[in-house]
Amino acid sequence: MASIAKRPDGRWRARYRDAAGREHSKHFPRKVDATRWLDQVTAAVVSGAYVDPKLARTTVEAWCDRWLEGYATRRPSTVRQAKVHVAQIKAAFGSLPLSAVRPSHVKSWTAKLKADGKSTSYVYALHARLAQVMADAVHDGLLARNPCSRRTSPGAGSQRAYVATTEQVWALHDAMPKHLRIAVLLGAFVGLRTAEACGLRVADVDFMRGIVSPTVQWPGEPLKSEMSRTAVPIPNELALELSAAVKQWPATTVVSDGAGGVAAPWAIERAIRTARAKVKGLPAGFRYHDLRHYFASLLISSGADVKVVQARLRHASAKTTLDTYGHLWPDSDESARAAVGVVLAARADSLRTKELASG
Repeated sequence: MASIAKRPDGRWRARYRDAAGREHSKHFPRKVDATRWLDQVTAAVVSGAYVDPKLARTTVEAWCDRWLEGYATRRPSTVRQAKVHVAQIKAAFGSLPLSAVRPSHVKSWTAKLKADGKSTSYVYALHARLAQVMADAVHDGLLARNPCSRRTSPGAGSQRAYVATTEQVWALHDAMPKHLRIAVLLGAFVGLRTAEACGLRVADVDFMRGIVSPTVQWPGEPLKSEMSRTAVPIPNELALELSAAVKQWPATTVVSDGAGGVAAPWAIERAIRTARAKVKGLPAGFRYHDLRHYFASLLISSGADVKVVQARLRHASAKTTLDTYGHLWPDSDESARAAVGVVLAARADSLRTKELASG
C-alpha cells in the first residue's frame, strides 16, 4: 500500500508499507519527486531487489559478526580459516554500510593486497570469502546486489605443482629426524595431507592386508570430505615400513613425536624446511603437501588413468585431478597424429581399390 499526500508545510510525503507491515515514508519538495521514489520502491519490490532502508544501513563489520555466528556449525578448522579471512574484510570495509561497498572498492582492495605482497592464491581466497559473505547478505535481504563478481575477481593463478624426483624424495627422507621419516613415506606413497598423516592412527592401518584407511585428521577432527575417507591400498613393502616405525616409536598414531605422543603438523613442516635445505634442487617453497604431488606423478607415470589417480588422491571429482595434474600425463600428440593418419590412410586405400575395380 502506497500513498502521496501534501503536508501543511507544502512538501509532499510519500509512504508505503513493506511485506512485514512496517511503514516507511519520505518527504519531497515536489510531487513528481515523491512519485518517482515510490515508483522505484515498487519496481524493487516486484523485481525482488527491495531492501529495508534500516537493514541497508547495517555495516560490513556487524554483518560479518552475525555471519560468523551462523558459520560456526562448520568444522573448527574451517571456521578458523573463515575468521582469518573475515578479519581482513573487516579491516578494509568494516565501517561501511553493506550497500556502500561497490565493485570498484573490491577491485581496489584486491589490487592493494597484491601490491602488499600477498600471494595470488591468498588474494583469490579473500575475494571468494567476501563474495560468500555478500551473497549471504543478499539472501538475507540486507543487500540488493552482490558487489563481487567475475569482473572483480583477481583470478586464482595457474601455478603448477612442484614434483620432486625420486632421488630428492629419498634424500629428504634421509635428512628428516628418524621418528618423522615415516611421515615422508605417508605423503609420497600414500598421498596423505599433513593433518591426515598426523592424525592417522595405528588402528587405521591394516598391516596384513596392506590398506590405509584415513578416519580423522589432527587433532582428532573430521576429514576434509567424505571422499577423504577412501581407503588407500599399499604394497607389502610399505606396510612393513609402517609396522617397523610403529614398533620403534610406539604411540596411538603412526607418526610419533618421538616421545610417545602425537606429532603436530607444524612440527613436520618445520622438519621439512630444515631437511629440504640439505637436498639439492628442492625449491625454497617445498612443503609437505608437495610429496602428495610426487605420489600423483608416480601413479601417472606408471600408466594409471585419471579415475584411478582421483581415487588414490581421494579427490572429490576427476576435474580437480585434471586441473592439478593434467600436464603430467604423457604427451598425446603422436598418438593423436597416428589416429588421424590411420583414418586418412584407410580412405586412400578405399579410393585406390575403387579405381582399380572400375578400371
